[in-house]
Amino acid sequence: MMTDSVPAGSALMVEFDPASQWYAASMTITAGWLKTGGAVTYLVNAQPPDSVRMQLRRLGIDEALEKDERLVIFDGYTMTLGRRSTEKYAAKSLKAGDLSILYSREVMQAGPVPELLTIVDNVSTLARFNDERAWVEFMLTRGIPSAYLTKSTTIAGITLGVHPDSVYKQLEVAADGVIDLKLDAQSDPPRNLIRIRSLRSMRFDGQWRELTLGEDYNITLKQ
Repeated sequence: MMTDSVPAGSALMVEFDPASQWYAASMTITAGWLKTGGAVTYLVNAQPPDSVRMQLRRLGIDEALEKDERLVIFDGYTMTLGRRSTEKYAAKSLKAGDLSILYSREVMQAGPVPELLTIVDNVSTLARFNDERAWVEFMLTRGIPSAYLTKSTTIAGITLGVHPDSVYKQLEVAADGVIDLKLDAQSDPPRNLIRIRSLRSMRFDGQWRELTLGEDYNITLKQ
C-alpha cells in the first residue's frame, strides 16, 4: 500500500485527519508486511494492544507470529491510563528523556534489520507527557534516525490539527517522506483519501487516491 517500494533505512511521517482510516490502514500495512516474510514492531499509543491483535486476526495474521517475535506489539497505551501494563513489551514512561535512553540502548544499537517495519500509531500522544521542544527533539534525534541507523523502515502517524505548524514542519524536514490521509466530508458519501506528498530521492504519484474498507477491514486503493 504505497510503501512497498520505499527502501530500507527510510522514515515516513503519516499526517492524518482524526476522522480518516489511518489506524485501519496501519493494520493492513502490518498484515501485508508480515505475509511477505518481514517482521513488524507496532508501537501502540492510541488503542489497547488487544484491539491491535483482534484487527490483525481478522486480516489473517496468526498469533504464532507474536510468539516467534516476528510481530512485537509494544504497549505505550496502558500507562497513559495510569495503569501497569501486563504486556511483555511496554513503556514504563512516555517522558522524552526516558524514551531517548530506551532507544539508545535497545533500538539504535540493534545493527542492520532491513526486514523490520516499525509502525507508531500516533506520536501525538507524546505531547500529553512532554513539552513541545522535548518530544520533537526526541523524534528528531531518536525516533526518525533509528530507521537509517538500523537500515529498517519506520512509519509514524501524527494527528493533524493538534500541534503548532512548526512541529509538523520540523518533522517533515527530517522524514524521508510524508503521506497524508484525510476524510473528504464534502462528497456524498464521504470519501477516505490518501496521497504521497513527498518522498525523498524517489519518483512518486502525488495525486489523491481513494481508499476502500473491505468487510474484513482490509484497506485498499480504489481502482
